[in-house]
Amino acid sequence: MDIDPVKYGVLWQKVENMTDKVDKLEEDMETLIALANKGRGGLWMAMAFVSVISSVVGYVSHLWGRS
Repeated sequence: MDIDPVKYGVLWQKVENMTDKVDKLEEDMETLIALANKGRGGLWMAMAFVSVISSVVGYVSHLWGRS
């Protein structure tokens, strides 16, 4: 079985190009995961802030309702 060097070279180049693309995709995925984790932390902080504000408003309205 003879291997055509031109076809082998073309195949080798395609594999190298795909390897480069996969490496770029891995970097992009890591960036997206980091952004998602930052967003998740921001969501929890916003929920905590809204909870504190609603508790304060409820407490004040309870005190105001007693008078």
